[in-house]
Amino acid sequence: MRSRQGITELFTTFLQFDADRVIGWATDSKLRRNILNCQARLSEPENSETFWVSYWYKVWQKQTENLARGHLSAYLQEVCFWAAKKTVVNFSSGQYTLSDCFQMVTTSTDKVLKRFKPEMGFNLKNYASAIFSSELKEMLRQQNEVDISTNWRLLRRLSQKRLVESLQNAGLSADTIERYVLAWKCYQSLYAPQQSTGTRKLARPDDAIWTAIAQLYNFQRQTQLSSPGAESSPETIEKWLVACAKAARAYLYPNMASLNAPRGDDDSGEFQDFLPQLKQESLLTEIVAQEELVERQSQQSEISSVLLAALNELDAEAQNIVKLYYSENLKQQEIAKQLGVKQYTVSRRLTKSKDVLLLKLANWTKESLHISLNSQVLNYINTVLEEWLQAHYSHPSV
Repeated sequence: MRSRQGITELFTTFLQFDADRVIGWATDSKLRRNILNCQARLSEPENSETFWVSYWYKVWQKQTENLARGHLSAYLQEVCFWAAKKTVVNFSSGQYTLSDCFQMVTTSTDKVLKRFKPEMGFNLKNYASAIFSSELKEMLRQQNEVDISTNWRLLRRLSQKRLVESLQNAGLSADTIERYVLAWKCYQSLYAPQQSTGTRKLARPDDAIWTAIAQLYNFQRQTQLSSPGAESSPETIEKWLVACAKAARAYLYPNMASLNAPRGDDDSGEFQDFLPQLKQESLLTEIVAQEELVERQSQQSEISSVLLAALNELDAEAQNIVKLYYSENLKQQEIAKQLGVKQYTVSRRLTKSKDVLLLKLANWTKESLHISLNSQVLNYINTVLEEWLQAHYSHPSV
């Protein structure tokens, strides 16, 4: 994969695949025009990658569906690629190719942007790398569960929240969703398999159960539906539940279309040509002050100092375990064998050491950045800690 050169290419191009092989970079014409117009408005050329990340992120925060999202998506293409490649090698069963995983992980870009907190001083690429890897592993795990499930097992394990999201994603009306959810609740109440295990291939309910489900639905619709409607037969209820399962599969794992795939049979365009675009933002009103960048760099330096001091406070064995885990990518069992201790000892010492570092970083965040600590912030700080540890032991001198 060729490295991209220059700010314009970095923020306007997307990877192209031929089967499972990267063949180059495709330029999004709208993004290219936009960034060239923005650069022309500057009194002096600005070639800082950090500057443009900060700028586009600020624009994106004001209105999520705009050209800024496209620029940031382009910027994170390499991060998506390496997250996909690493996951395919280490976790995929072979069912999904590199290009499959790449397309899957790009769907998490919005999640990265929504969770990212630039005031913490860490760069977007490093944060995105941690999130992309985590999200892709979860998608692969979840998809494996979906693939091996029958409709009836999938419906048994599906939460109401996921079901509603799936039906909304399918574009169904509120009244239809309400009816489908009630039918699903009746199914949940009455279809309990006799066996306690081995339910991944859960069989279709028999006719007697379908009749009972329909009877329960027809009774409860009078009090639980906004518009009760007519009675439903067992066949109708089954059809609704099959539709629920289909919607859930599509929502949990949507089909991924390549950005550079032809849009139609006539090859009249590519999907990336039709990304949502809105009016261009004025760079003059949105420009990011250089002082902010200096402040963030200072914060990152302070965070590194806090974590280095916390590392040095750990005892020698704990420091060694952390180092072996992050610098040599050894598994806990391998570390235990090397140190002559039990695996659970390594696990306990590693967890305790990371908890100490997390507490130090959380306290610094609260006192220095005046950020209130809650579960979402702590999850973010934990991700930042993981990224710092990986970067620190990859480049110990930093």
